[in-house]
Amino acid sequence: MEIRKKNILNLIKYHADKNENGFKNEAYDIARYFDSIGDLELAQYIMALLSGTNTFVPQDNEYNFPFFTKVNLTNESTLPLPTLIKNDIVGVINSIGHKVGVNKFLFEGDPGTGKTETAKQIARILDRELYVIDFDALIDSKLGQTSKNLASVFEELGHLPQPEKVIILFDEIDAIALDRINSNDLREMGRVTSSMLKGLDGLSDNVVLIATTNLFRQFDKALLRRFDSIVNFSRYSRDELIEVAESILNNFLPKFKFAGRNMRLFRKILLTADHIPYPGDLKNLIKTSLAFSDPNSEYDYLKKLYESIDAKNDTADLKTLQNKGFTVRDIEVLTGVSKSQVSRELSA
Repeated sequence: MEIRKKNILNLIKYHADKNENGFKNEAYDIARYFDSIGDLELAQYIMALLSGTNTFVPQDNEYNFPFFTKVNLTNESTLPLPTLIKNDIVGVINSIGHKVGVNKFLFEGDPGTGKTETAKQIARILDRELYVIDFDALIDSKLGQTSKNLASVFEELGHLPQPEKVIILFDEIDAIALDRINSNDLREMGRVTSSMLKGLDGLSDNVVLIATTNLFRQFDKALLRRFDSIVNFSRYSRDELIEVAESILNNFLPKFKFAGRNMRLFRKILLTADHIPYPGDLKNLIKTSLAFSDPNSEYDYLKKLYESIDAKNDTADLKTLQNKGFTVRDIEVLTGVSKSQVSRELSA
């Protein structure tokens, strides 16, 4: 693009016609031109002049728009992913780097499988800011307003001054993307879906958008086809979940100096569970077990983890612990009862 007479005439025309959107769009195009030729100061000055309006423009390296919230990516611990999912995420990162228009991704899977954390990790790897859509602000009780808000979101996404520096996250997009057939208000859901379809179809190839959903089976099929790639996050084997749990524990242990390391018993506790939780819940269980443990007992967190991971678990029942494969030494750690007393009670 070059600045031509037409751009100047358009500005004057839009101003005379009081066409605010047209005026802003033309001004954004001019700002992008100056940014592209390296005149950052002038580009930023134009954007600053526009910042008095309700527009999505940079201020102190951040974007300011009612429906977007910047995600803090500092001091974030990552959730390790199994090989199948990790390979897909490497593909997502590669496709963004190729800049060939593969830029809309849907992460689907059960709650706690690491969808949102992975979006954060992608932003960190690519050194981009991450902005999440605030659905609480976007969804409106007034008939038709939600679809208008969504259209406004995509309009602003079309005028990002530096799209290559951000990733947009539609976290738990289920609020606006469920199957229209199952909606209580078909007319409103139809409007919202139409706005979403139109917005995705018109989204610039330069804007990277990641959406997450916990309700993939109820997801609107027309919307599914708009995404370039769908990554299933519910592909964890028991062994992989145990490896994830070990990684999480290793990350937390240095923060709790009193806690002892006993990975053998830690694994055994997890193996007793009928169902090993997904990483998000595992992280909370392990963190809470450590935080609530007795600082004078180095393995008290293991006892609390065993009791928390299954409601039926009771460390007071020594015979049950033995039947689950715990040794006398394990039982001593989990109960605080001496090995000699454990042996006596089990042999009685």
